[in-house]
Amino acid sequence: MLQLDALKSVNRRTYINGGERVENSAEHSWHLAMACWAFAELLQDDYDVPKLIKLALLHDLGEIGAGDTFLYSNNRESAHVEERESVKQIASHPGNPIEDIVDLWEEQEAGESKESKLLKVIDRLLPFLHNITSEGRAWQDNGIHKNQVLKMHQFIENENPEIYDWFIEKLEYAVEQGWLNAS
Repeated sequence: MLQLDALKSVNRRTYINGGERVENSAEHSWHLAMACWAFAELLQDDYDVPKLIKLALLHDLGEIGAGDTFLYSNNRESAHVEERESVKQIASHPGNPIEDIVDLWEEQEAGESKESKLLKVIDRLLPFLHNITSEGRAWQDNGIHKNQVLKMHQFIENENPEIYDWFIEKLEYAVEQGWLNAS
């Protein structure tokens, strides 16, 4: 269990509390679990909520060994390789009683189940919301442009058009406010 505590030391680039400080991956995982639970209740689409919460809690577990990969990073496509090895190492620890860590991590990584699809949508929305509440601080710190944000959130249109419409509205607002470069 102490090995899992290392997730608290993995800092992300997302500012929380309106820009007070950056979030760590353990905080993000907890926030994601709560948000997924809330959305599962709101959407009333027969989600396996205990499984959804497990997926959320372990979705960034591989970052203990691999570190966080920024959403707009150039090496995003290969990040899962190091993360997978880290998850396998955690799963094989003699003190680990959770037998399905690797299977659950692979499920969320593949994004094919109903629960993992919802998880992927909410996982993208939370940093977006933090950017809105911090007036685009992470976007500005990292030189992120509107077209990059659109590209990384495009899949939401197919998963949940209503959420995507809300996202587009907030994205345009961020551009209008000057928090996000319009290009």
